[in-house]
Amino acid sequence: MSVVTVQLGQCGNQVGQELFDVICSDAEEGQKKTYSAGSFERFFHQNAHGDLVARAVLIDMEPKVINQSMTKAAKSGKWRYGEASHFSQSQGSGNNWANGYCVHGPRNRDVVEELVRREVECCDRLAGLMAMMSVAGGTGSGVGTYITQCLRDLHPKSFILNHLTWPYRTGEVIVQNYNSVLTLAHLYQLSDAILVHENDTVHKICSQLLNIKQISFSDVNKVIAHQLGSVLQPAFTADSHGVYSRNPLGELVSALACHPEYKLLSVCTIPQMPSSSIAYSTFSWPGLLKHMRQMLISNSKMEEGKFCSERTRSLTGFGFNRSLANLLILRGKDVYCAETGGFEDPDLYTSWLSSEESFTLWKSPVLFNKYEKSVTLVSNSQALLRPLDNMVRSAWNMFASRAYVHQYTKFGISEEDFLDSFTSLEQVISSYNQLC
Repeated sequence: MSVVTVQLGQCGNQVGQELFDVICSDAEEGQKKTYSAGSFERFFHQNAHGDLVARAVLIDMEPKVINQSMTKAAKSGKWRYGEASHFSQSQGSGNNWANGYCVHGPRNRDVVEELVRREVECCDRLAGLMAMMSVAGGTGSGVGTYITQCLRDLHPKSFILNHLTWPYRTGEVIVQNYNSVLTLAHLYQLSDAILVHENDTVHKICSQLLNIKQISFSDVNKVIAHQLGSVLQPAFTADSHGVYSRNPLGELVSALACHPEYKLLSVCTIPQMPSSSIAYSTFSWPGLLKHMRQMLISNSKMEEGKFCSERTRSLTGFGFNRSLANLLILRGKDVYCAETGGFEDPDLYTSWLSSEESFTLWKSPVLFNKYEKSVTLVSNSQALLRPLDNMVRSAWNMFASRAYVHQYTKFGISEEDFLDSFTSLEQVISSYNQLC
């Protein structure tokens, strides 16, 4: 089954290009034929010349980033985007969610829907759609939200996963919190699950784990793509009976988003290190899994410092990250020897869902992205509660003084729309706060 990716705005197109690059390189890296075939079926099809073509639609209101993404893909010599799978205009959305959602989205709906329809028709069986976007700007957030709404109307029974890149807390876009609140509130009604990467966290990974001195957006996007690839590449599930799962989005949503109030997913991967160090490093499953469990409990999204003891946390309740559901993905050598019982501990999860329903394990004996052993955790937990609360608070403080609200009302977004969005996200925050 195949996944159609819709890349929206500058961030969505740049991360999407890096993701396809990671997936293609990983699938070609001397892997087993069944693994490679499963990966290519999910994300690529072949054109008349035998070239691998990404199952993707590229959308932006300015052509520059799309042209760059298509050129980089073609220059890789491994894969490319479809020649007619993109749409752009000459004028952006001005970092304004309302401009993207109320103007550019409706104006270009028919063209975008036709592009998506053509990609879907290239699939023998559609596993679902993945929309990739940032929540800070105007096109990714505003047009992205509108297009997600169109996708839901066109494919009411298909799985839709939104991948969101959250902005730096001290970002350059003054209205980024408005855009983020409006995006999240609307997507919560449309998407089956929302997978989030925080720029601040990824930046720290680049700096502290990868030892990059001058961090670029490309460096950040590569880390996001690596983590996404580790989630989306083929793996064996408990029900796959020795055959790679063919429905990645369906399996992901079923494992993690079992309740409509809880759709926010975070992801972390270990180990992560400079590529020059991988060949000289060795890892054990007990060490990696112990470390990942500590990261889950302490809500640490990267390997850093010392962790408080679990006993101290359980006694004080301070900093404990309660989970609704967790998906653990193990890839690499001796994967069937890994003991994962620590993630089945009922104390990690909410009391109203059994640990058998809360914990899901995927495995693959194939190395991912040259790592001998790697562990990825996708978590529906309180991990995103603090950044979400900070975002809503910052937006509300601006809204209380009506700062920049006129820039939204002139495109058709009313103050009532803002209030509805705040109310919706306050309910989400309350729900995650009450996980116990």
